[in-house]
Amino acid sequence: MPDLNIDFTVNGRKVARKVDPSRRLLDLLRDDLTLTGTKEGCGAGECGTCSVFVDGKLVKSCLMPAAKAQGADIETVEGLAAPGELTPVQRAFHKTGASQCGFCIPGMVMAATSALRENPNAGIEEIKERMGGNICRCTGYTKIFEAVEIARDVIAGKLPQTALNQDGAASSFIGHNTRRLDAPSKVSGRLKYAGDMDMQGMLHMQVLRSPHAHARIVKIDTSRAEALPGVHCVITSEDVPGTDGFGVFVHDQPIMARGKVRHVGEAVAAVAADTVRIAREATRLIEVEYEELPGLYDPEDALKEGAPVIHDYAADNVVKHIPVRKGDIEKGFAEADIILTDDFSTQQVEHAYLEPEAGIAYVDHDDVVTVISPSQNITHHRHMLSHIIDKPINKVRFIMSPVGGGFGGKEDMIYQGMLALAAMKTHRPIKLVFTREESFIASAKRHPSRTHYKMGLTRDGRITAIEFSMLSDGGAYGMSSEGVMRKAAILSCGPYEIHNLKVDTRVVYTNNTPSGAFRTFGGMQAQFATESMMDMAAEKLGLDPFEIRRRNMMKAGSLTHTQQKLNSASIGTVLEAAEKACRWESGAPTVRGETRGDLGGPDTRQPCTLGARFAEAATQIEKAKVAS
Repeated sequence: MPDLNIDFTVNGRKVARKVDPSRRLLDLLRDDLTLTGTKEGCGAGECGTCSVFVDGKLVKSCLMPAAKAQGADIETVEGLAAPGELTPVQRAFHKTGASQCGFCIPGMVMAATSALRENPNAGIEEIKERMGGNICRCTGYTKIFEAVEIARDVIAGKLPQTALNQDGAASSFIGHNTRRLDAPSKVSGRLKYAGDMDMQGMLHMQVLRSPHAHARIVKIDTSRAEALPGVHCVITSEDVPGTDGFGVFVHDQPIMARGKVRHVGEAVAAVAADTVRIAREATRLIEVEYEELPGLYDPEDALKEGAPVIHDYAADNVVKHIPVRKGDIEKGFAEADIILTDDFSTQQVEHAYLEPEAGIAYVDHDDVVTVISPSQNITHHRHMLSHIIDKPINKVRFIMSPVGGGFGGKEDMIYQGMLALAAMKTHRPIKLVFTREESFIASAKRHPSRTHYKMGLTRDGRITAIEFSMLSDGGAYGMSSEGVMRKAAILSCGPYEIHNLKVDTRVVYTNNTPSGAFRTFGGMQAQFATESMMDMAAEKLGLDPFEIRRRNMMKAGSLTHTQQKLNSASIGTVLEAAEKACRWESGAPTVRGETRGDLGGPDTRQPCTLGARFAEAATQIEKAKVAS
């Protein structure tokens, strides 16, 4: 179809543009008008980062064809206030600390503005309902809703304008509201993330990814892609001039698949072209011949004799085994009055940061290869890239762009090497922005785990021994797996002094999506098992869940699981505060209304809901901190 001529108004200015009928309003705003405060988080109308006003109504611009902008009056986050100024809503977001990574915040500001325009007297439940189409992965929403309520009351005159001012200086930053320095740029949409950046002469990259989980690459033919007008280069692993391999602990991952692919979605080749559309079309012209290999999808299968080998250096498929030993485990179990055993599993989890992976690479006037990306580990990335592209470290530069949510998921150097190779090959800036689908299939996830737990206790609830064995699925590459297993081993048995323990944490290769760092990496999987066992032990012995923890908690002078002596320990204070905040009534837990005092515990009727009460306690403690 031919391009369409459309006339519309954006932030009070008349605009005339010729647009491709296939383009979205989001593309028109971001690419043609450089109004990058409007973000693309999902491209499917789910996250709300692309929210704008069209003729006064809140619209998700990723779902609206650009052609429908004909004659429309469009308002973006940049148009809410004059340059350098902020609306009451934006000031309230700044006041409460509602912006963290900031990627979702322009869309949140638009949704909040819409809510108060539609109903200036909206109550909190209506505010929540009206903002339900916008997702935030950082804040937990509480401060966002608080900001909207403050803005509502200031606009209505129920609060003075000074309510939006910064709090007075305090003697300590701890426990007091200190405003973020970067909040104004986030609430106004002025902050540029990697996907918002442009450079003169910039090319666009798209990546061809494997449809197979495990296959040998027989042949790659890029000739048709290279011949397509608008294509400037096609790169494969053959373009790597240095030592091809990266990773946080073991450098087992090539820039693009070398010799074989190890998971669905692994990069095989990449194209740099004048436009994203041309680059995407060129990837379809690359011909790859695969020879499929047997795959591994279960970590237990990876340890079996005769299992397919994922990496030649690890014939047993073990990425890392971390053993911890303390005391005499057999003696400890012999001293126990009861022994409990159980198995626990945790699933793979996607980080779902709202900013998809993105970056720009270029070669500057001094031949320094420069990469701009939201890397959470840029110093390590820089050193690895220097070996990969065979340049001295002073010829490699990494610039950390604002991170639109990371949670550990942007520690791994997944795509930066491809950008650098293409920039070196073309001597043009290269930009890559993942789609949400690419982010799902190519980025690392939280390690799935299976833990076998054995715990011995005396009648009075004192732990005599623990045997803890965790097997984790590391996926196709090592990434942060070794660090995750170390953390899981160190924290395996919680903040409890265990004199006799045997801990083994193992992570293995499979042909699943790679696993990597994710908040509380390793610790979350281990504590889920440990704290579950503590509640089960309390139930079995007829003890109060708080009391059994007090009887085993670490104190000053205790030896940790790895036998470091503690000078202080705060778990007692934490337990006391949690118990008080959740209004806990002491007593043994019950199941289906009946006490489980199997070993002579007291006959009480206290429901076993400690997990929920801890969550309530955390909220109460946070409120107490703010009040003080």
